[in-house]
Amino acid sequence: MEYEPLDNIGVLIHTVDLEITSYVNSQLAAFQLTSEQNLIMALLWKHEGISQNEIATKLKKDKAGVTRMIFTLEKKGYIRRETCPNDKRSVKVYLTEDGRKLGNDVIPNNKSIIQLISKGMTKEEILELRRLLMKVRENVGRS
Repeated sequence: MEYEPLDNIGVLIHTVDLEITSYVNSQLAAFQLTSEQNLIMALLWKHEGISQNEIATKLKKDKAGVTRMIFTLEKKGYIRRETCPNDKRSVKVYLTEDGRKLGNDVIPNNKSIIQLISKGMTKEEILELRRLLMKVRENVGRS
C-alpha cells in the first residue's frame, strides 16, 4: 500500500471542519459571535441554568477554554453567571434578556447553516455519516 500523507480520512475531516468553521464564523460575525461561542449559546437556548462544567462536558472542551468563552459572552451582555447556593464551587450559566433576544435571530441562522451543510443528503445518508464519524471518534478515542 502506497503512503499518501494528504489522502486520508483524517485530513478530509480536518479540511471539511475548517471550511465549515470558516463559513459559520462568517455567518455569525454580524451577531458578534464565533462558532465556539455559538455552541455555548445554543446549549443555553435549549436549557439555561447549566453549570460551566456541564457545558465543557457536553461540548467536549477543556474547562479553561469554556471559562474564557463564558467570560467573553458575559462581557457582551448575553449571559450571566450565578454561584450555586448548594455548592459554592459550581457556577450556573443563564441567559440575559439580550441573550434571549439574540436567539431569535441566531437560531434561524443556525438552522439555515445546518440545511446548507446537509443539502442534497437524505435522512439515511445523514444518519450513516453520523454513524461513521462516531466510529472514527471512537477509534481515535481508544488509542
